[in-house]
Amino acid sequence: MNIIFMGTPDFAVPTLEKLVKSGHNILEVITQPDKPVGRKQILTPPDVKVCAEKYGLKVSQPETLKNDYSFNEIKALNPDVIVVVAYGKILPKNILEIPRFGCVNVHGSLLPKYRGAAPIQQAVLNGDKVTGVTTMYMGEGLDTGDILLTSETEIGENETSAELFDRLAVLGADLLIETLEKLEKGDITPVKQDESKASYTAKINKSMCPIDWNKTNKEIHNQVRGLQTWPVAVTKLMDKDLKIHSTLLCDKSGNAGEIISLNPLTVACKEGSLIIKELQLSGKKRMDSKTFMLGHTLKKGDKLG
Repeated sequence: MNIIFMGTPDFAVPTLEKLVKSGHNILEVITQPDKPVGRKQILTPPDVKVCAEKYGLKVSQPETLKNDYSFNEIKALNPDVIVVVAYGKILPKNILEIPRFGCVNVHGSLLPKYRGAAPIQQAVLNGDKVTGVTTMYMGEGLDTGDILLTSETEIGENETSAELFDRLAVLGADLLIETLEKLEKGDITPVKQDESKASYTAKINKSMCPIDWNKTNKEIHNQVRGLQTWPVAVTKLMDKDLKIHSTLLCDKSGNAGEIISLNPLTVACKEGSLIIKELQLSGKKRMDSKTFMLGHTLKKGDKLG
């Protein structure tokens, strides 16, 4: 097929690489403009642009798709299909109507559950046991198009959203290739989404970070896993922020927020407790709890939060 690929972050890279290696003809890669990153605001290209240039693909970075120039440029390429993976912009109706096989999106959930910006993190935050990826026709709404194919996977008890993100990126790439093969052969029957089962996710932000030790250990464990690697769950140690990067469930009990064991470092919750595996004091490096304890005097009964 002749394909235009639209994507921006690292989640989209495995799909672009699969397309390159599958023998499809990639007419152009469209991605977001370079953006300033970090404290020094260094202008940095999107991961998809870096990948595309590695394979010598044509790259375009329009500020908007909502003008005649973008429409005419895409129409002139006459793509069979437009593949979209985490592009970050809504496609106008006139562009959606260009490809003969439509615009196909790879989404990181089992639609209609978790439409929107952060489906992978939300699945972990909610403690879901199963998630997956969906290929779908794109419509004018937010992730509302007809479903083409889905692929399920279990979520590990200690799996972080970052780890799940990487797995789903590869799963989505494989599903996209299968979807294109079946579309070309006419072997797919699109299925309308059940609106009664639809849910939406908002963008992840730092307001989700503070840990409330009056919640259950499972709720906090999910929070820690779900906010990896950004923005990271946080509590207070004295007057300093303490990021909690990794935890394990424990059935010991005590007063919420209280350190009930030093080896391993264990903190009580409303129900059960959490073993703190990795943590990071404000302004310091991330480290395992044993290393942290060598440089900090903590004792049983001390409280976090």
